[in-house]
Amino acid sequence: MHIYLNFIHNQWVAGTGSLTVTNPATGDTVGQVSAASAVQALAACDAAAAAQRGWRKLTSIERGNHLRALADALVARKSAIGQALALESGKSLEDAENEAVYAADITRYHAEWARRIEGEIIPSDSPGENLMLHREPMGVVACLIPFNYPVYTLLRKIAPALITGNTVVVRPSNHTPCSAFEIAQAVLDAGLPPGVVNILAMGHAEAEVLCTHPKVAMITLTGSVGAGQRVLDYSRVNIAKVSLELGGKTPAIVAADADLEQAASDIVRSKTTHCGQLCTAVERVYVQEAVHDALVAKLKAKLGAHAHGNRAEQPQRMGPLVSAAARQGIHAMVERALQAGAQLECGGSIPSGPGYFYPPTLLTQVRQDMEIVQEEVFGPVLCVLPYTTLDHALALANDHQFGLASVLYTADYRSVMQASNEIEAGELYINRTPADPYQGYHAGWKRSGLGGDDGKHGMLEFTQTRLVVMKF
Repeated sequence: MHIYLNFIHNQWVAGTGSLTVTNPATGDTVGQVSAASAVQALAACDAAAAAQRGWRKLTSIERGNHLRALADALVARKSAIGQALALESGKSLEDAENEAVYAADITRYHAEWARRIEGEIIPSDSPGENLMLHREPMGVVACLIPFNYPVYTLLRKIAPALITGNTVVVRPSNHTPCSAFEIAQAVLDAGLPPGVVNILAMGHAEAEVLCTHPKVAMITLTGSVGAGQRVLDYSRVNIAKVSLELGGKTPAIVAADADLEQAASDIVRSKTTHCGQLCTAVERVYVQEAVHDALVAKLKAKLGAHAHGNRAEQPQRMGPLVSAAARQGIHAMVERALQAGAQLECGGSIPSGPGYFYPPTLLTQVRQDMEIVQEEVFGPVLCVLPYTTLDHALALANDHQFGLASVLYTADYRSVMQASNEIEAGELYINRTPADPYQGYHAGWKRSGLGGDDGKHGMLEFTQTRLVVMKF
């Protein structure tokens, strides 16, 4: 079992409490993490604020060089990071190490923005005058990290924050904090200045103290709608900027002219990757009536053949949910759907034995107004509904509180163009399932969030503007 301390100002600091980290595949304790006090959360903010004064004065290319060094350190430590992540999340070691490498990739990507953070020259109405719009850092950014992809998401947030001149205080999920402290060691190995990156495990009360610190200028969260609402409350105290990636309920529209084999394989892979614990995983399938039964048969066969198990021993299988509470909540949703008239095609039962496993589950005969269709499941449960025309499918897909990602399978370019213009979501994937390319822009509509991550626009979320009006 590993014991981890908090990381403040490039020093390892013992907290006043502790958190026990368990392996969701076995229930075994795999780590003990020191929990920061409110005083330590304040100290981390102060350290970040002091460091930011020097960090922002570095040239952007110097900050980019630091990010490249950090990316190299992440790759050098991929085994340690991957092992910690695999134990705390139930992922296979290969997937966990690949996540560390992918985190290094997005860090390098943001390092390349060093020479591309641009302002604007704007024509003035007055003669002999220039308007110059500068892009400046926010200051200290509080980064709240989810449990599902904690390594990648941590770098997805701190890399754009750092390249634009901010410093960060990171609060990892209490389910998966160990990998964050392995990343902290990479920060040390890379030689980043003290206070630029601070990582602390803490409870909700301490997180509130962190997010309401007057020196925190921005809060970025990936999490649930409820967590986003709490962050909005925190932001009101000091009018901090927020960037929120919240819930999703990805619809996949499958037209009669689609490649059903490809669609079924892609959807099942989306639904079973990390036990369906992805905000962009397909949760609703709208299939044209003419091919409804054929697609259901393919989905049922593929989901039914997808076994679950401990991925440390059987890496090809689907792993566990994050906790017993998550599993019970998902199972309760499935049972309520069945009581409301849904038909169970496969799965739908809690297996015996250790770990928080839940089988791939397929439901048909569901209605648009059912809870299982309207609320995010965040697990390996898939609902299938028929539609008649594309207008009908788009109406169903858009009849929702969430608008993060969406999917369309069709060979008809007219349908692609119509959906591109009418889908109410931040992303639309054609003949494939979501993958969040980091040069794109991952942003949700409706209750799926505010602001966004990735690409130029995600990087600019971490800046504010200053207009200089210069008479000459």
